[in-house]
Amino acid sequence: MTDRKTELAANLAKVDERIAAACAAAGRDRDEVTLIVVTKTYPASDVRILSDLGVRLVAENRDQDAAPKAAACADLPLEWHFVGQLQTNKVRSVVGYADVVQSVDRSRLVVALSKEAVRAERELGCLIQVAFDADASGRGERGGVAPGGIEELAGLIAGSPGLRLDGLMTVAPLTGEYAGREQAAFERLMDLSTDLRRAHPAATMVSAGMSADLEQAVAAGATHVRVGTAVLGVRPRLG
Repeated sequence: MTDRKTELAANLAKVDERIAAACAAAGRDRDEVTLIVVTKTYPASDVRILSDLGVRLVAENRDQDAAPKAAACADLPLEWHFVGQLQTNKVRSVVGYADVVQSVDRSRLVVALSKEAVRAERELGCLIQVAFDADASGRGERGGVAPGGIEELAGLIAGSPGLRLDGLMTVAPLTGEYAGREQAAFERLMDLSTDLRRAHPAATMVSAGMSADLEQAVAAGATHVRVGTAVLGVRPRLG
């Protein structure tokens, strides 16, 4: 086993232990929580190692990095998630490889995703990104729609050809009433998920929690956690 594979295997084992412990503390089964490994800034060679180690869900946040990496790993049994803010001019590229876009936050993006999914003859999973730091514009600092915008956006996604409404996603906010209160934010997301599922029963996915706060997300009820640093290491600075 190469040094890098040994390192990643050990890191994956530690993350799995954390998830298992958090599930036990919350009275949840371990299989209720799915790990998504965020591979941004890391090379395709790391993705290949992760695949060898049994990882099946990987996430990226920049199309210019993700597109060539996904192409280089097209032979692997992976599900690709796009988790970054997505501009409409990148939609065609992203739809070419992503199985799920977790950062859907405005109607214009839904229309563009639907158009390209139909053109590519693909079904694209969509999560609505919820911003708990949304300002008067209804958008968050790192993207996302205010909770009050979920219902309208959900209806638009559900009625758009080529798209499938899978659930909700959030990033713990740095400002606003939930700043520093990650678990409270994630619990609020679960309440919103309950509301969403009344109208859209299949939209059961709740993506929340990263390396620093996955325990709080599991405690709140998240179905998926997005972990990068704890698996791959501290990311190199982009110069």
